[in-house]
Amino acid sequence: MAYSTTNSAGKAVQNILDELPQLLAIAIVDAQSGMVLASHSNSPALNPETAAAYNTEVVKQKQKAMAALKLSGEAIDDILITLTNQIHLINLVDGGKKFIYLAVNTRDTNLAIARDVLRQQVDLLK
Repeated sequence: MAYSTTNSAGKAVQNILDELPQLLAIAIVDAQSGMVLASHSNSPALNPETAAAYNTEVVKQKQKAMAALKLSGEAIDDILITLTNQIHLINLVDGGKKFIYLAVNTRDTNLAIARDVLRQQVDLLK
C-alpha cells in the first residue's frame, strides 16, 4: 500500500507502479533525513522504509567519497546494487536532495527498463 506526505512523491510512486506492477518495492526518500515521502511494497519481506534508511547512508557515503576524491563537476545519477536475483537501484533527483529507491526481480525487469521508468519521474520530483 502506498502512502504519501507529498502529492508529487505519491504520484511518482503510482506512475512507477503503473509501469512496473511486478516491482518488489519502491520509495521516494528525502536524501538528508532518510524520511520516506511515499512508498509501496509488493513483498512482505522487503520493507521500503527500512531500505530507505540504509540506502540514505549509502548515498551519503558515496557523496563523501566523491568529495574526498575531488570529483568536482560530477554528480551521482544512480547507484546500482545487483543481487543474485534482484536489482536495487537508487536514482538521485532534485540535485541529490531526494532519491528513488527501486527493487525489482531480474526475471521480471531488466536494468534498462528500470532506469527508464525512474528517469521519467525526475521532473515530477523537482
